Amino acid sequence: MKKRLLIHVMLCVLCFPLLLSAQDNAVSLKVQETNGQPIAGVTISIDKKRTMVTDAQGAVTIPNANSSIIVFSATGFKSKTIKADTLTQSTIILEQDVANLDEVIVTGLSTNVKRRNLANAVATISSRELSSTAPAQTLDGALEGKIPGAYINANSGAPGGGITVKLRGVTSVYGNTQPLYVVDGVFIDNSATSAGLNAVTSAASGGAATSTQDNPSNRIADINPQDIQNIEILKGASAAAIYGSKAAAGVIIITTKKGRQGKTAINVSQDLGLITVRKLLGVREFTADRAASLSSDPATSEALKKQFTDAQAAGHIYDYEKEMYGNTGFARNTELSLTGGGEQTSFFFSASQKDEGGIVKNTGYRNTGLRLNIDHRISDNIKIGITTNYINSSADRGLFGNDNVGATIGVALSSTPSFAELHPDANGNYPANNFAASNPLQTIALMKNNESVNRFITGLNLEATLQNSGKSTTKFIARGGVDFYNLQTSALFPGTLQWQAVNKGTSIQGFTKNLSTNYIASLVNTFTPSDNVSLTTSAGFTQETGDYNNLLNVATQVIAGQSNVSQAGALNATQLRTKYLNSGVFIQEEASIIDAVTLTAGVRFDRSSNNGDAAKFYTYPKAGLSWNLTRSGIVDEGFFNNIKLRAAYGQANNVPAYGSKFTGMAISNIAGNPGVIVNIQQGDANIKPERQKELEAGIDFSVLNNRLSFELTYYNKSISDFLMLQSLPSSSGFSSKWLNAGDLRNHGVELGLNAIPVQSKSVTWNTSVNFWLNRSKVIRLIIPPIPQGSFGYVLGSFQVEQGKSATQIVGLDGDNGVGVLGDAEPTFQMNTYNEVTFFGRLSLRFLLHWKNGGDNINLTSLQSDFGGTSADYDKVTNKMGVPDAVYRIMQIGTTARIFVEDASYLRLREAGLYYTFNEFHNSFIKSINVGVSFNNYLTFTKYRSYDPEVSNFGTGFSTGVDVLPYPASKRAAFHISFSF
Repeated sequence: MKKRLLIHVMLCVLCFPLLLSAQDNAVSLKVQETNGQPIAGVTISIDKKRTMVTDAQGAVTIPNANSSIIVFSATGFKSKTIKADTLTQSTIILEQDVANLDEVIVTGLSTNVKRRNLANAVATISSRELSSTAPAQTLDGALEGKIPGAYINANSGAPGGGITVKLRGVTSVYGNTQPLYVVDGVFIDNSATSAGLNAVTSAASGGAATSTQDNPSNRIADINPQDIQNIEILKGASAAAIYGSKAAAGVIIITTKKGRQGKTAINVSQDLGLITVRKLLGVREFTADRAASLSSDPATSEALKKQFTDAQAAGHIYDYEKEMYGNTGFARNTELSLTGGGEQTSFFFSASQKDEGGIVKNTGYRNTGLRLNIDHRISDNIKIGITTNYINSSADRGLFGNDNVGATIGVALSSTPSFAELHPDANGNYPANNFAASNPLQTIALMKNNESVNRFITGLNLEATLQNSGKSTTKFIARGGVDFYNLQTSALFPGTLQWQAVNKGTSIQGFTKNLSTNYIASLVNTFTPSDNVSLTTSAGFTQETGDYNNLLNVATQVIAGQSNVSQAGALNATQLRTKYLNSGVFIQEEASIIDAVTLTAGVRFDRSSNNGDAAKFYTYPKAGLSWNLTRSGIVDEGFFNNIKLRAAYGQANNVPAYGSKFTGMAISNIAGNPGVIVNIQQGDANIKPERQKELEAGIDFSVLNNRLSFELTYYNKSISDFLMLQSLPSSSGFSSKWLNAGDLRNHGVELGLNAIPVQSKSVTWNTSVNFWLNRSKVIRLIIPPIPQGSFGYVLGSFQVEQGKSATQIVGLDGDNGVGVLGDAEPTFQMNTYNEVTFFGRLSLRFLLHWKNGGDNINLTSLQSDFGGTSADYDKVTNKMGVPDAVYRIMQIGTTARIFVEDASYLRLREAGLYYTFNEFHNSFIKSINVGVSFNNYLTFTKYRSYDPEVSNFGTGFSTGVDVLPYPASKRAAFHISFSF
């Protein structure tokens, strides 16, 4: 008996793990492509309650599978649904979906739909396309050339970003022209805050400390692209209407990476790179006679001739352009991420640090970020998600662009010949530059212009199922968050600088606090009366607030070695505070019939504290129709695998500029008595929001077993009651007045092609090609046309004029008087993104971007002409037989046509070659990825300045003005990453 009992006990012990396995019923799977290569990052939904993600080798183990319904989905692949108890093999094969028909797209503040049933043209950018080819310095830079329907333009090459993004044309003149950025449900502030450099450059008239010509960076540059999972771009009102008053210029929805169930995965990556100038303009080759020609005074000419011959004999002929812009910046980017979780809680954590030097000494960019995203399922009916992000960034941007005192580096360089001596002596003392107001080498070495940011972004998502039956489900969904940052700008110009002889040292200290909040609370009911009909009703309310507080202190006669504004002989302070409160109510109905016809209708009621009547709700409707002809049986699947017709209409609004409804008060001091007087800019108490109406229609279809897909979209977008300033007669007591001045229209075409030209076990080639164009026209204008931005008719200017393009450039045109000289809007744009993979391990990726047409006002060459240093100064190609630079100067006052220049280009924006090692048996290392990349390395253009992407006036209406900016750069980098 004892022996038999012992045998039973031993059998139980031996069988216990098997019993546990049977109870656990775990399923181990490997997800692969059709060519046998593993797919990492596949999202696996188990009974719509649990989610898991495959590892770097495409493997996943699902505990407690039982008879669960398992859905496999990944971007670029067709979704697959299986039942766990019917599995006959451990390998799951996903087919590529070139048309991304199973991709889920946002259609409302709390609803979404698959792309195959989408009524709008919504562009998407995956994490792979965003940052896995040739990572850009900042997020805004990473978007360049990737969004069909967008005109994206770098304001300058200065470290720290600064990008203009316009979706489907001009949406405002004086209002907001940039899209709304939403990160995990949080509305992100994207302000560009002046550092007050106009106090020393006098670039803008009146000498005001703040100026759009300071060229600051946008705050969206703070976000780390490596943290992003995907981006959706809602380009027009028909898609973005539900987002309300901040969505008139479009919405860019950013979703960051989330946790996943399973063993914690660790990824460590290191990028090392070199940053160099993309293009130099060259310098004039001087001779003794050419040196003498720099002055019309005989005595001075003789002195210049001797100065040149002495410098030539001593070997002191310099290429100052190359010396100042030829610095090689070293780039380092380190990333650490952890992803994991259990059945109830999952997390994603990342820590990153980016440190990049500039092509000009003492300039560069540094960004340190921490992110923690947590998702927790409280019960089967309640789940909550929290996203947190801390960012500390610092950008040293130098002193560039337009100025009227000769202080900026580019302006000083433009009039400094190669035989001038600018280098310091043995004691470090810089000589005075006799050819300019400043010594640019001294300015680079001694000045400081820094933007530093501390930023916290926190978002909260709550989803609770209130009711669930066989045919109806009701959920409460709440989303929102807080975006808070402290921005400090610090510009220091010591009194030893040549051009500080009057101010005797200037310190400009700016302090900005910005708090933005937003939330949405909604109820969403999904009613499915039958297998062929599904109705989704959503309703809720939203609120957004903003509190921006900027204090700028300009101190002069600063004590040597000091930067505190209190250590100065004179101090001037300005403060700008803006607040707003926007709120809205919305309701939306979506109907899906036989998963082929989708009908959407909604309306939003919006009000804003910036409106003339802050209590009034304005109504903005939207509607959409999507009809999938193949899924509805109208067209049999044969040549067409999928064909869809779609149309959508929507309205959105852009709130008036802050303060436009008020007539402000200005400080006055009479006989030592402080007080206030009425400002010379008059407000309008009845100011209305700018209203945008858009109708878009299109067709999408795919053929050749979904290996080739096309997308065609036409849109017509009108903006009514756009905001402008009207000049008033002096007898009114005011110089200008805010008013709703007119209407304009944009219309355009967007074409897209996605294809898999080659697909085999050894080679796979994925490609996409996009084409887009936009045309604008001012339909109505109730005020006389006046120049907007730039420098007036003499050198070329933008001008809003009835019956003309909203982006036309006008100026003096010889005997024709003032005429149209060009247009900033490109004739068309195209891009192509390609990825060729060999044996699933070696990957070649590249992005080409072609901008055809679109003019800039190029004044950089003119400045060098004035200074006698243009590289082509002495060439003679003009009909008058004089040096070309002299000929160009002679045109001033007669025609501005010579300064309006075609800014077309073909650019290899990104290229990368990567190899993945993933055969590490019995090792804690899952994969190693190594590669090299090139960013903006090749540009083909006839444009005669540093870069055709430029905007001296920043991100507003007047883009494309070129006045000696910080030159553009290119970068080459080596990458290595480890997955554990």
